[in-house]
Amino acid sequence: MLTSNTIVPKTIKNLKLSIQFSLDGFSFCIEKIDTKKTLFFKEYYFSNVLQNPESLLKEITAIFKSDNNLQRDFNKVLVIHQNNLTSIVPDEYFNEAHLKDYLNYTIKTLPNDLITFDNIEKIGAKNIYIPYVNINNYLFQNFGEFEYQHHATVLITKIINAHATIKKQVFVNVAEKSFDVIVIENKKLILYNNFNYNTKEDFIYYILFVMEQLNLDKEKTPLFFSGKITKSSELFKIAYTYIRNILFLESNNGIFTNLKADKHSNFILLG
Repeated sequence: MLTSNTIVPKTIKNLKLSIQFSLDGFSFCIEKIDTKKTLFFKEYYFSNVLQNPESLLKEITAIFKSDNNLQRDFNKVLVIHQNNLTSIVPDEYFNEAHLKDYLNYTIKTLPNDLITFDNIEKIGAKNIYIPYVNINNYLFQNFGEFEYQHHATVLITKIINAHATIKKQVFVNVAEKSFDVIVIENKKLILYNNFNYNTKEDFIYYILFVMEQLNLDKEKTPLFFSGKITKSSELFKIAYTYIRNILFLESNNGIFTNLKADKHSNFILLG
């Protein structure tokens, strides 16, 4: 478990809670709405990657019952679903009547799946995905109305806002057993994909495959890492064997002064 050592006094009001969860973990931060200052952050690690949303609900229910920071009154709540049940479609090809059809190109959907979408205005596209409905229902019982988005929506928007370079850049956000690859050029999305990996060889294979398909120079093209990766990790070492211009996508969030974590970690919530 990773947590900031700050305590948010009960007297502080006008707070926003942002929650991010996946089958391998749960994290949240508390932000002062008027100042946009992050006051508190906490991340829970699951000992094993969970197999289904039902197991995830059990973990989240236990966390909510034991963590007093989640039992406060919040003015806003943002819930971020992190999974690979997603597909991004440009606005010109989007038709809300065909949500399931878009997903069926890349994943297997079930008849009772709820399919929804986020509008990513920055790139003129829709992110179509399957949220974990059982988690949404549980959180509605706790908070009432709240906003929810897919993690790729948040990640792409933050990267587009932060990087205005004309040349192509690659961004890799690493999770426990999966990672996102985003390629942007002049504030336009060139590629988004999510890959599962079990070994470091899997990891580098998919990254090199993307760079090869887009004719990106492995010596010169900037590649930014974020998430669960460090310079001492095997993932970084094998990546640096093949790709020379590697950087970290660091956050300037002041919470890191009270958080024993790399500034490129937890970028979706703290970037």
